[in-house]
Formats: sequence, structure tokens, C-alpha cells
Amino acid sequence: MRKLILLLFCFLLIIPSEAWGDTTENGLQAAFIRNGYLWIKIGVAEEQITAEPGEFTNTPKWSYDGQWLLYEKEAQESHSPDMENRTEIWVYNVKSKKHKRIFQGGGNAKWAPSDYRIAFTSNGVLNISDLDQFHNIALGVDDYNWYPDGKSFIVSSSAVLKPDGWTSPTLYKVQLPAELENMNLTHHVKPFFTIPKEIGSGNATIMSINATALEFSPDGKWISFIVSPTASLAMDSDMVCVISSNGKNFEVLDEMILHLDVPKWAPGRNLLGYIAGGGRIVMGFKNKKLKVAELPAFKTLNLTPAKFAEMGFTWVDNERLVASRVDESEWSNDPQKRPEPTLCLIQLSKAQQTRITYPKNSIGDYNPLYLKTAGKLTWIRKKLAEQKGDLWIAELSGKNAKLWAKDVEKYSFYENSGQKSGS
Repeated sequence: MRKLILLLFCFLLIIPSEAWGDTTENGLQAAFIRNGYLWIKIGVAEEQITAEPGEFTNTPKWSYDGQWLLYEKEAQESHSPDMENRTEIWVYNVKSKKHKRIFQGGGNAKWAPSDYRIAFTSNGVLNISDLDQFHNIALGVDDYNWYPDGKSFIVSSSAVLKPDGWTSPTLYKVQLPAELENMNLTHHVKPFFTIPKEIGSGNATIMSINATALEFSPDGKWISFIVSPTASLAMDSDMVCVISSNGKNFEVLDEMILHLDVPKWAPGRNLLGYIAGGGRIVMGFKNKKLKVAELPAFKTLNLTPAKFAEMGFTWVDNERLVASRVDESEWSNDPQKRPEPTLCLIQLSKAQQTRITYPKNSIGDYNPLYLKTAGKLTWIRKKLAEQKGDLWIAELSGKNAKLWAKDVEKYSFYENSGQKSGS
């Protein structure tokens, strides 16, 4: 009997520790770009799913059930000499391991909330594909998003320059008919809201040219979006805005910049998180504060302590967030002298903020992403100037941190609840 127990004990010592890991971690499903190829990783198994290198123009996106992957890449050669957009839209089926091209010359593709339809734009035209054929939906579209029920779109048209100056960007609601064959490109479109030609917050004012990053609140009663001026000015000053779902209440919340992080709603409350502050990063790691606005009260809470700046964030639940935070400092042309961020856990209901990651000097933790169904925190560990980095995973407390995938660029996770997350 003693020999049997001893043998069993030795057997347990030989088994790799990973075999006794958290089963939720073993079920993680992600897609990412690595060295010009598209990869998926399910559990511990990595698989390269594209055979030729390419330029991927957007983050890969999982369908609502995780069976399909949507991705966009530059075409090897243009099918038409006058084609402006050479981006191809593809899907990949996880079970059959087959790829299918949906469209060439389109982009900004997004899955419907609960089926296999894909919306995308091409030369200002909004379209829907059922993976076999596509239908034109609306004209003059700059950006868009599905309504949560998948039966309508909120779309924006950009301002245009006329002899007497710029027009205003406008929001529209596009109602889908029961049969897309009956779609009329103008009859199903209703004006939703005309954005004022100039908007501002505090001492900052911008021309309103584009409205992008349209997102619905958890209860569907509010829509957040970013209003930007012309391209060069948009590097330094944009405005995060909200509007009620009936189009009657419009508010400019704060100044922000593009290229750090987009506004994000809490999972189950009308709390909008965003990084406030104008001025591109090369003007200094400063004036970038993580704020949370509560709607419809329009109460705003600043979560960033003095002498710190934020680079990105993720919601954990309705009461907690994780921020990618740096010490305030001036910009340096020497990459070794630039501050690199660490991750900090923030609790709204308490005056409590805790640093949870400790990367080595001259490297930082970016793009935090909390995976609700797995109960894990993920992030990219890299240098600011680098496009790719290593994907790490840990407990929310930062404990048991480990490398999950190397040399990752654009990536997204599928969660069994039907939520897709990515960066």
C-alpha cells in the first residue's frame, strides 16, 4: 500500500503544472496577427490560419457564437485599376477551417449582434452580406453601428465643404425591412440629429466634421460617439459626446484625442468611461485623465491621481476598471527615457487604486482587457514605439501573471457569453 501511495505521489509530481490549471483559461479562444499572418489560439493550441503574409487593416472579429472569424486585409493586386480601396473582407470557419472572401473594396466590417450577417462600407455605401450575397443599405455613410436588436443602424454622414463653408455632420437611423430585396436606399432612412458646426468643452472648441465610434449604452437609451475636426487637427483635439436614443438630448462631455482609447460603457450600467484631455502624446505624457460619466445625471468622476496620465483602460464590472497608467513627464526623442505604463485596479465605490503589474524597466503594459467569462485580465507587454508585443494573462489582482502568446499585434478574444473583446 505504501509503495502504491509513493508511486501515485511521484506520478503527480511528473504531471506538468499546466494540466492542473484553471479550466476557464484552457477554454480561451483568441485571434491575432503575428508577423503578417492570422493566427487563432484555443486553450494552449496555436494555429496559423493564413498561408501567405498580408497587411491586415483591422482587428479580427468573432461572430456571436465564436464559429466564424471576420478579418480584413489588403489585396495582393487590385481587380480594377480605378479601385480606390483594395481592402478585402474575409471570413474563416473554425470547424471547416475554410476561408471565404465576402467583398473586395470595402472595410469597417462588423458582425450583426446575434446572427451571421456582416455590415460593411464601400466608397460611402453601407452594405449587408449574409455570407453569400450582399445588399446596398444606405448612401453617404461615414461610420455606423448596429442597433442592439440587429434590425436597424445608427449611421453618420460627414460634413462637406461648400462655397459658403462646411456643412454639419448628421446622424441617421436606417430601419431594415423584413426582406432586404425590398430595401429602398432613401425611404428607410430618417434624420436622427444634426450636430452643430462647432462644439466645445471648457476652453477647447472644434469644427464638427466627422462622427465616429458610435456605441449604445447597456440599456440602449444612450449613444456615445466621437466628433472630430479635419484630419490634422483631429490629432490634437476631439470631443466625446452622447445623445439619447430618441435624439432629443445631446451633450458634449469632454475633450479627448484619438489613438489612445475609445469611450467604453460599463457592462451593465449607464456609465461611460473615457480618457479626457487634448494634445497628442508627443506633446507630453500629461493631461490624460480617466473619467467616468453617469447618465442621465451627467455626473463626471475623475479617476486619475495627480502626476499620472492614462494610456488605456478596460471595464471589469460596473464598479471596477483597470487602467494603463504612466508617470506624468515630458516627451523624449530617446525611447529609453519615455515612461512606460503599468496596470492599476480602480474601484469606483472606494477611494482605492492598486498597482497590479510590475514589468521590467523600459517596457510597459498596454491595452488591458478583462475577460468576464474567464475571470482573467489580459494585456500587451511592449514598448510604446513598437507595434507588436507579448500577450499576457493573469488574475484580476495581477497574481499568476504569465506570457500567453508572443509577438501579437491586433487581437480579439471570444467569450462564451457571446461578448467579443479585442484591441
